[in-house]
Amino acid sequence: MSLTLARLQQLKRQAGAATPSKPVEPARTPSIDDLRRHLRRRAPEPVSRIASNDRHVPGVEIAPGLRLVEARLPFAPPQAWIDGRFDRRDALDAQRLMFFDTETTGLAGGSGTRAFMIGAADWFEGALRVRQLLITAMSGEAAMLEAFRQWLRPDTMLVSYNGKCFDAPLLATRFRLNRMGTPLAELAHVDLLYPTRRRYRGRWENCRLATIERRALNVVREDDLPGSEAPAAWLSYLRGGSAFNLRRVLAHNDRDVATLAELLLHLSQLSAAEMDAALETPLPSVEAW
Repeated sequence: MSLTLARLQQLKRQAGAATPSKPVEPARTPSIDDLRRHLRRRAPEPVSRIASNDRHVPGVEIAPGLRLVEARLPFAPPQAWIDGRFDRRDALDAQRLMFFDTETTGLAGGSGTRAFMIGAADWFEGALRVRQLLITAMSGEAAMLEAFRQWLRPDTMLVSYNGKCFDAPLLATRFRLNRMGTPLAELAHVDLLYPTRRRYRGRWENCRLATIERRALNVVREDDLPGSEAPAAWLSYLRGGSAFNLRRVLAHNDRDVATLAELLLHLSQLSAAEMDAALETPLPSVEAW
């Protein structure tokens, strides 16, 4: 038995000497070419372009990748100065007001979200002038921001609906990313969402602009494209798709900025009437006290 064990140990030593263990090679640092090959393997398939014959977008091209659409609505302010007590302000100069709204690639905000359309309206020559800037190529963003900047004056008063929390910060971010100083920071801003909430919260199902427009202003839109579908309409157009839904986005944005002007006058008139009525109410007599 002892001889057998000795023989086995001898055979193991001989086998170990015959097949020496392979030395472990140090890990190789991946080269730039290795990383490039790895990224090529993981890259998604390119998005197929959808060819369409319906590529017409209204307006005129004012810069490469940027179109301007302009219209005049027969809607003049009732007077040069508008009662601003609905927003705890003094009288508002109608000629200083700039109603604006954006259509964006998403609602999350942040540096990855961009505005592909800016709609703005002001009272000009006895009408409501609606101007819309639309990017038709990614390269048109800087030109759009510069065109919007030129519409603003140092005394412009912005008017929006939730613009203080969304539209204005988003545009400010895009101005900074394009290395352009933002012109919005120093401008006065009337955000109609807040006085609307003070008046109508709890009265109707919500205070979304579409709800207030329908309930308070008696405006019913026909064939309106929901704002949530605007990003898909724009991206589809950029990929060569039909412009049909993009034209509907333009119509939606046009109605939004016109609604801002109507809502401002609506809130102003209601507030002024209530306050004037309160001032005309006689004080109770001493005997009633």
